[in-house]
Amino acid sequence: MTSIHPSAIVSPGAELGEDVTVGPYCIVENHVKIGSGSVLSSFVTLLDYVEIGDNCRIAQNAVIGGEPQDHGFKGEESWVRIGRDVIIRENVTIHRSTGEGTATVVGDGCFIMEGVHLGHNVVIGKNVTMANKVGMAGFSSVGDGAVLGGMAGVHQFVRVGKLCMIGGLSKIVKDIPPFLMADGHPADIFSLNKVGMRRAGYDSPERAAVKAFYDRLFHGGLPFRKALESLASSEEGRSGAAREIIDFCTGSKRGITLWHRSRPAVRGEEDGHDD
Repeated sequence: MTSIHPSAIVSPGAELGEDVTVGPYCIVENHVKIGSGSVLSSFVTLLDYVEIGDNCRIAQNAVIGGEPQDHGFKGEESWVRIGRDVIIRENVTIHRSTGEGTATVVGDGCFIMEGVHLGHNVVIGKNVTMANKVGMAGFSSVGDGAVLGGMAGVHQFVRVGKLCMIGGLSKIVKDIPPFLMADGHPADIFSLNKVGMRRAGYDSPERAAVKAFYDRLFHGGLPFRKALESLASSEEGRSGAAREIIDFCTGSKRGITLWHRSRPAVRGEEDGHDD
C-alpha cells in the first residue's frame, strides 16, 4: 500500500505507483510521477515536471525539479527524469533542463551522495557514483559506471567517459575519455582505471589492449588529432572499446584532457585503487 504521512503535501495531479512511501513534510507537486516502491524520507521536495523510477530512495531535504539556473530559460516545459534503483542522499539538488521537451537525466542504479548538484541538461549514465558535493554544471555528462570523488567540479559542456574515476576536489575543464583515472586542479589523466574495468567484466587482454591504444593515442609521437585519425583507420581502432574511445574523442567540443607522463603516481593509483 502507498503510504503518505499526514504532514506531507501531495498535489492531486501527482501520479504515485504502488507501495510508494512519502515521509513527513515532503512536497510533491502536480506534474510528478513516482515509480512503484520508491521512498521519500522526509522534507523532500519534488517540483513540477519530475519523473522518478521504481525503487528509488530519496533522503532528507533533497530538492528535485528546480528551474534551471540559466539566463536562456523562459519557463518552457522541461523535465528531470530519474531512472530506477537510484539512491539520492541528503541535500541533493537536481534542476530541470533548458529547452522545450528536454530533460536532465539520471540513469538506473546511480548513487548520488550528500550535497551533489546536477545542473540543467546534465545527463548521467547508469550505475554512476558521485561522492559528497560533486558539482555538475549545465550540459555536462557522465558515462556509465563512472566514479566522481567528493567536491569534484565539472565545467559546463564537459563530458566524463564511461568507467572513469575522478579524484576528489578535481576541476574537470576538458573531456575525460572512457576507462581513465584523472585528478588535479585542473585535472590531468594519470592512469587506466584497471580495477573499474575488471569489475565491469573487461578481462586482462581487453584491459591491455585499451592501455596499448591509449599509449599510441597520447604517447605515440603524433599530435593528438593526427594520432586519433591514424588509429581510427587502423585495425586496432575497430575493437569495441577502441571504437568507444574514438567516437568519444571525435565528438569532443571542449577538447580532451591529456595524459602526461610527468605526474608521479601515488600508492595504489596505477592499479586503480582508491586507498
